[in-house]
Amino acid sequence: MLDRVLQYSQLYNFYSWVFKRHAPERGVVFLGQRRVYVLPTRHGLTFSLAVLLMLLGSINYVLSLGFVLTFLLAGLGLVSILHTFRNLAHLYVGPGRVDDVFAGELAGFGITLESRADFERFAIDLAAGGPSVTCDVPARRTVYVSVPVRAAKRGWLQLPRVTIETRYPLGLTRAWAYVQPDIRALVYPAPDNALLPPIAAVPDAGEALSLGAGMDDFAGLRPYQAGDSPRHIAWKAVARGGPVLTKTFSGRASSELWFDWAALPDAMGIEARLSRLTRWVLLAHQEGARFGLRLPGVEIGPAQGEAHRASCLRELALFEPK
Repeated sequence: MLDRVLQYSQLYNFYSWVFKRHAPERGVVFLGQRRVYVLPTRHGLTFSLAVLLMLLGSINYVLSLGFVLTFLLAGLGLVSILHTFRNLAHLYVGPGRVDDVFAGELAGFGITLESRADFERFAIDLAAGGPSVTCDVPARRTVYVSVPVRAAKRGWLQLPRVTIETRYPLGLTRAWAYVQPDIRALVYPAPDNALLPPIAAVPDAGEALSLGAGMDDFAGLRPYQAGDSPRHIAWKAVARGGPVLTKTFSGRASSELWFDWAALPDAMGIEARLSRLTRWVLLAHQEGARFGLRLPGVEIGPAQGEAHRASCLRELALFEPK
């Protein structure tokens, strides 16, 4: 019962956000008055001290013009507080999209800022523990912003708490709010610098003489199939108005590649093995080869195309050793 009472207090909400005792928020978040905090900046404190000294000097020397200037500056400072607060309050913050990245890269989390008021919002900064981005939100418009976050390790990366702040118009006060839209990105293992392993033909299966989308001797054309590499399409025939055909080659390079966890050296650690397999998947996809992936408890059969590449990388990103 006490927790239910405290959760509606401003101090409790502020305490929860400061110590990150909160869960990701689904849907659109409304920045009401209770979620926007305002404090003076360093320049604002200096400005307040200067106004106070001017007031003391005007009282001491009975300067009429000094009183006028002092109260004018004090009123300007008070009005700037209201404008700073209004620049951020009553914004609608929604989740956007994010692309998958590799470990060590910056993931760009999409966030939408919507203003339903009749005035424009200026110089709004967004940051989530990394570089900040600045944007303006026109009146009754929606702005899409990509907030960068460093992907330190593979797996799911949940968008951390985002700080939305503004110091418009004079920089004397800082208004800010905390939000955490429910967005996450899939982080693939960082690939190493290994080369693609040689293709080992299996004599019993006749792989050394098979026909496919290899890279040795040209063997002919066949109708295009979904997943064929664009590098093997007969573009000249397409340009002449003919059907879409795929070039086939003969030789060892047409064999299927298998990337096996168990075939890697025992001295390699888990993350090193995942980095090596990730590198091979990227190279094989780039070359248009058919490849399969074997992990402990997981086997993906040989195939080609973007969907196959994404499936293999997903298994590598979410792999959990047993």
